[in-house]
Amino acid sequence: MTKQRQIIYDIICTSEEHLSADEIYLEAKSKYPSIAVGTVYRNLGLMVTEGLIQKIPMDGEADRFDKNPARHAHVICEQCHSLSDLPLPDIAEIVRRNTGVIPTSYTLNVYHVCPKCEKQI
Repeated sequence: MTKQRQIIYDIICTSEEHLSADEIYLEAKSKYPSIAVGTVYRNLGLMVTEGLIQKIPMDGEADRFDKNPARHAHVICEQCHSLSDLPLPDIAEIVRRNTGVIPTSYTLNVYHVCPKCEKQI
């Protein structure tokens, strides 16, 4: 793994948040000033393809990246777009048992209004 790729991977793995590519780039730039934004995007794509991290598509927002590459669900606030893991059994197994279909992948995002945003409504 190149030094730049290791920095990107470490940022993702040590974050308590699900960061966007731009957030990862800004943090990487502070640690490795010569890193290019294209390098971050390219390496994120490679890490997703290799199964090291997970890309979380966000409606109307920048995609986020998750250090946990295993299939799992997320809860997303409709107001502030905060994102958290949602501990559920593997949905792929439930689909297989109930339909006979063997999913190769899935994305399950449950939307809500978080308590912080609820107070502001």
